[in-house]
Amino acid sequence: MSMMQKLFEKALHIEEPWYIEEIIFSEDEKKLEIKINFNRGATFHYEDPEGGISGDYKAYDTIEKRWRHLNFFEHECYLICRTPRIKTEDKKVRIIHPPWSGINGGFTMLFEALLIELASNMPIHKVALLIGESDYKIWNMLDKYIAQSRETEDYSDIDMVGIDETSKSKNHDYISLFVDLDKRRTIFIGEGKGSQTVEAFSEDLQAHKGDVNHVKDISCDMSPAFIKGVSEQFPNAKITFDKFHILKILNAAVDKVRKEEVKEYNILKKTKYIFLKNRENLTAKQRLKLEELSISKLNLKTLRAYHIRETFQEIYKAETEKEFEYLLKKWYFWATHSRLKPIIDAAKTIKNHWDGVINWKKSLITNAVLEGLNSVIQAIKAKARGFRTFKNFKIIAYLATGKLKFELINPYYVRY
Repeated sequence: MSMMQKLFEKALHIEEPWYIEEIIFSEDEKKLEIKINFNRGATFHYEDPEGGISGDYKAYDTIEKRWRHLNFFEHECYLICRTPRIKTEDKKVRIIHPPWSGINGGFTMLFEALLIELASNMPIHKVALLIGESDYKIWNMLDKYIAQSRETEDYSDIDMVGIDETSKSKNHDYISLFVDLDKRRTIFIGEGKGSQTVEAFSEDLQAHKGDVNHVKDISCDMSPAFIKGVSEQFPNAKITFDKFHILKILNAAVDKVRKEEVKEYNILKKTKYIFLKNRENLTAKQRLKLEELSISKLNLKTLRAYHIRETFQEIYKAETEKEFEYLLKKWYFWATHSRLKPIIDAAKTIKNHWDGVINWKKSLITNAVLEGLNSVIQAIKAKARGFRTFKNFKIIAYLATGKLKFELINPYYVRY
């Protein structure tokens, strides 16, 4: 054996019974091929717990298999192995997977670890172009890693869950994200946003050692389907309606008032985003415009609606549950006597979900975790220009926000 072969055996961690038989370098093709064989008479350990098979076996026959490995400098590198097959007691012929073989077939473990890291930081089609492989093979590999990693997940300690909806593309095909609010990770992704999606999450939770009776708090929006699903599937959970979801309703109400009033007053044109923002987030130009509207003698309904929304936000600064509910009742009276129909309707919606609004002060669940994870997914979606399938969306969402332990499957994977 040459020094070159010994060097590559050390570098690639090739150990008995395996050995490097030949190294072929093609400068024209920019390719390095490393041919691997095994010692004559070698035995290979094989286990199939489900089939009750375990033992050491000699090769029955061999087939040639090929794996893409990390590049050798700028050259593509491939491991080509005379791979043994064995015949077990049940007379079935089974293949032995060499230690460098990845879970997808065609890639080594090290190469798959690199692909996971690349896929976590850039669109899949760009990864495919960068490494010169088909995006289908990469999607397929990631799907297997996600599935196998989720099999090892333990949800027995989960007691606080957040539910949020997003879409996989501009076509508004809705996706529901279920988040472990304590560990800030996505634990389930369901297609649609109905009560059946909550049921699917409940089943998945229990399949991962979770207990529906252990879940005490769930944060979601005021979707009747979500509320129905939570009530049916999680008997001990109290629903919390986060401030963010309620403000969406109030913002929509303020904008309805503005849309009606702009027909009468041109001064309100191009002011939509002024009234959707908090004062501290306004630009200098927007602040000047708001002051101009405030000092006008028009007694604008839109301004009144805006002040009602601002006052609602102040309620969340209350120090006690008692103060919070007192201020909320006071605000409700003001809003329902405002003579602004969109605001009155929004206030009544809040009243109809009163317990869930009050529960916020008890659970103190914020939407920050959900918003943060959703914004990560939205950024990835924008880079990828949407996802053609729910399956692909799910893969990327788990990859980016699931905090899955790929290192349990691939020892070469390092989480950064």
